[in-house]
Amino acid sequence: METLVPAPAKGRAFAARRRIRLSDMDADGRLRLDAVARFLQDVATDDVDETGWGAPEHLWVIRRIRIDVLVPFLDDRAVELVTWCSGLAGVAAGRRWSLVGDRGGKTEVDSVWIHLGPDGRPVRLDDSFGVYSKAAAGRRVSTRLELPDPPADAERTPWPLRTTDVDLHGHVNNAAYWHAIEQRLPRSGVDPRRPLRALLDYRRPIDLADEIELVDFSEDGRANLAFVALGVAKAVARLEPAG
Repeated sequence: METLVPAPAKGRAFAARRRIRLSDMDADGRLRLDAVARFLQDVATDDVDETGWGAPEHLWVIRRIRIDVLVPFLDDRAVELVTWCSGLAGVAAGRRWSLVGDRGGKTEVDSVWIHLGPDGRPVRLDDSFGVYSKAAAGRRVSTRLELPDPPADAERTPWPLRTTDVDLHGHVNNAAYWHAIEQRLPRSGVDPRRPLRALLDYRRPIDLADEIELVDFSEDGRANLAFVALGVAKAVARLEPAG
C-alpha cells in the first residue's frame, strides 16, 4: 500500500463522531462501504461549511477516492473521524480521513477533489485556502485517473437509477455509486470481513436520465466495475484484498 499521509502536526484537522445505525450495516453487522462514503461526505461538508469553503461560493467535485479498510468494522457501533487536507494542485486539493471504531475497526481514506466556482467551472485555489494548505505541508496531488476502461465484450447488466440517488446538484450523489459496489462484492472474490482496498474514479457526472450499465471486468486478477452510459465509462471502481 502507499504510504499514508499522517494527521497534521500543524494546520487544520476537523473531527466528528458518527453512530453506526441499522441502516449503515449489512446482514452480518458490518459497516457497509456506502455508509462509509456518506460519513465521509457529511463530515467534509461540515468542515468546509465551518471554514467558509463550502457552497454556494465554493463547490467541490470528487475526482477519485481510495478506501483502505485496515480492520473491518464488524462489531463497532460508533466511529470517530478526523479529516484534513493531504495535498494541493492548481485547481484541486486532497482530502484524507482516518476512521476509528469503538471496537477496533480502522479505515484510512484518501481522495482528490476539483475546486469549482459558483458557475460550476474550475477555479484556482488562492491564498485564502491557507486555512487548509498548512496541513498539506507542501505535498502535491494529481488529478490523473488511475483505473482502466472496460473491454467492449465484458458482461453488462442494467443499473436502474432512483430519484433518491440524485442530490441538490442534479447528479447522482457520490455515495450512491457505492450501493452498486456493495452489490458486486460477493462476485468480486474479495471478502468484506477481511482487510480490503476499494478505489473509485469519478470521470463524468451521472444524471437521472442516463441509462447506466454496470460492466464487470478483471485486470491482473483484480475485480473492476465500470458505470457505463452509451458506451462511455462515467466511473470505474476496483475492489481488491488489502496488500
